[in-house]
Amino acid sequence: MPRSAVVNLMTIIVLLAACLVRPCQAQKTDSHEDDHFDVRSSVGDLHLGSDADAQKVGLPLYPGSQRRNNDEGDGSDPANVSIFTQSFGFKLVLAKYESDEAPGKVIDYYRDKLRKYGKVLECHTREHDGDAHAEFGDEKHSKDLKCDGDNTGPVTELKVGTEDNQHVVAVEPKKSGEGTNFALVYVYSRGKQGDI
Repeated sequence: MPRSAVVNLMTIIVLLAACLVRPCQAQKTDSHEDDHFDVRSSVGDLHLGSDADAQKVGLPLYPGSQRRNNDEGDGSDPANVSIFTQSFGFKLVLAKYESDEAPGKVIDYYRDKLRKYGKVLECHTREHDGDAHAEFGDEKHSKDLKCDGDNTGPVTELKVGTEDNQHVVAVEPKKSGEGTNFALVYVYSRGKQGDI
């Protein structure tokens, strides 16, 4: 099992165990549109939810776009996951949308909006649905983002930031050929030396 997966699993176990030993606050909502589960304890905080949207990613929503339905079972559910302790922090926000506009218009819009976070890198991939990678290592400084693979394919990824603090917008044409599917992603991680 990769080191990052072990750290994530151990942190979740510690947070849940802390609730059994010490008082903590847990909150679960019943609204399907804003499902989430929160645990707050002296060990750390955990948030698991489907309450992700463009605003939580830190970007505006492309005008006229709508949340993508999961009718095809393609994993389009939004995700908002964060784990923060004194020694470790991780946050992932993923929201998927669709638009009737052409992919080029959506790409141009988000290329401009991402500039507030730094230099925008444009990559191309065959992967679907905004695959973003967060590397966890022992290095003191996070690496700059780069394009993976042979940098070809129908999916355009706009990336900005570093491996431990990144915004990604993945844009692809709909299968029908008319309109665009796109994913907005925010990934943040830190070791003991950083703060959110």
